[in-house]
Amino acid sequence: MTAATGPGNVLPAAGQEPVEPVRGWWSRHALNTGTVFALTVRGVGLLPRRVSYAIGHVGTWLAWRLMPATSDAIASNLAPLFPNESQQARRRRALDTYRSYAADTIDFLRALSASSDEARALFDLDANGGLRLERVVSGGRGALLVAGHFGNWEIGGILMARVLGLPLTIVAMAEADPEINRIRGEIRTAMGIKTLEVRQSLETALQIRRTLAENRFVALLVDRHVGRDRIAVSLLGRPAWFLQTPALLSYLTGTPMVPCFLERIGPGRFATLALEPIYVDRDLPRQEAITRATQQVADALGSRIRLKPHLWYQFYPYWSAPDEGTLQ
Repeated sequence: MTAATGPGNVLPAAGQEPVEPVRGWWSRHALNTGTVFALTVRGVGLLPRRVSYAIGHVGTWLAWRLMPATSDAIASNLAPLFPNESQQARRRRALDTYRSYAADTIDFLRALSASSDEARALFDLDANGGLRLERVVSGGRGALLVAGHFGNWEIGGILMARVLGLPLTIVAMAEADPEINRIRGEIRTAMGIKTLEVRQSLETALQIRRTLAENRFVALLVDRHVGRDRIAVSLLGRPAWFLQTPALLSYLTGTPMVPCFLERIGPGRFATLALEPIYVDRDLPRQEAITRATQQVADALGSRIRLKPHLWYQFYPYWSAPDEGTLQ
């Protein structure tokens, strides 16, 4: 993610703009390959839901046993929530995270072929959520939908495009595997969703601003940072890095940030939460305003993680948050 000029941005020096997309190192693990993803997409499209769930149930148990580094990372990430439990006990909880993620993936892929009525039936929209989203864009500045790697964020595209009929652009980093990147792009295009691929250049920030000026929703996952585009927050009582760009753009444009979460409540059913918009206080010094607003986003995410920790999908050692690295 990039930002307009200012402290903490990742804009390169003039004439030195890299053109390669940013790829998140945290996604480089054994399950995140083009072959696995393509087989999953194909299989879920052909098999009954019950059979897909059964395969996912077995497959995630194997992953839990055969990917010890990833399972240990999930267990360590849960330490703030279960401080009195041993690493081994939290590691058993990691299996719930694997299985929840598999079920979310299956439900999302099945939803792609759902009829309009079936798509509407997927979502239990909170009483004011839909109206809140429509009210936000009535201001003419678009809106930044901010979320974390929590719940079924991908199925939110179906909610926006096919149920609410609201224009959506997703800002995303390229997948480590080009085949996954291609398939995800095709899926979003089929849903009528635009994708803006993150590049460490000024053009990315300008594209986001132009998209907001078109009064579109722009969706970003903010609980992982990219290089120097980061800002310190407290999440679950621990220091963490979030993206700075969303709050910075909000400050510069007056566009609100809306924390949104989609939480699985049953087979093919999702509770949908669109919280009150967060406006960055432009009367405060810029960095103070950006920090306060980003902390509000972190607090909203943290409150949901505390309620449903198995829906938090971080498969690498989150609290150490290195800039570069790999996870086997």
